[in-house]
Formats: sequence, C-alpha cells, structure tokens
Amino acid sequence: MSNWIEVAAEADLFEGAGIAVAPAGHDIALFIVEGEVFAIDNQCTHGNAQRCDGFVEGHNVECPFHQAQFSLRDGSVGCGPATEPVKSWPVKIEGGRVLLQLA
Repeated sequence: MSNWIEVAAEADLFEGAGIAVAPAGHDIALFIVEGEVFAIDNQCTHGNAQRCDGFVEGHNVECPFHQAQFSLRDGSVGCGPATEPVKSWPVKIEGGRVLLQLA
C-alpha cells in the first residue's frame, strides 16, 4: 500500500537550506541538492535541534547545535557526537509538488 501525501511546493525548496513539514504528525525536514529532493526526520537523535536549521554541505546536513552530520540520502550518521541514524522518507515530485510516502 502506498500512502503518498503532498507536503510542499517544489518552488519552496532552495539549495543549501531545509524546510520543516509535518504531515500526519511527523516532523520532517526537506532539502534539495542538485535538483534532487530528500526528506529525513527533522529532530536530531543527539539533542533537541531541528535539522532543517542545519548547515548543508553536499549530501549531508550538520546539526546546528552539536555539529553531528547526517546523510540526506539515507539518514545515516556521518560524524558524531550523534550515534543513531534518522529515518529517511521516500520522496517524489509531481506537477511541481513534493510528495512523501508515509507508509
């Protein structure tokens, strides 16, 4: 079963910056890198920080509080102090709209 839900306009996304969305109560950060959109959980696994406010470098985002780095591709930890990955979400673009698969 696929559960795609519209969360933003593609035009809302800018290289080097994230935005927060909250479909069905999930706190998710969206990023665009080289035309590809990524979605990962917004809350840092190490502390109370929002990844949408982090520094984007390549396909990684750095936590704004503790400098832990997470892959935008799969949520894996690239650099501590965080040790737990974050969930990544399937994304697609249709008609200029960003959709996430929440199932």
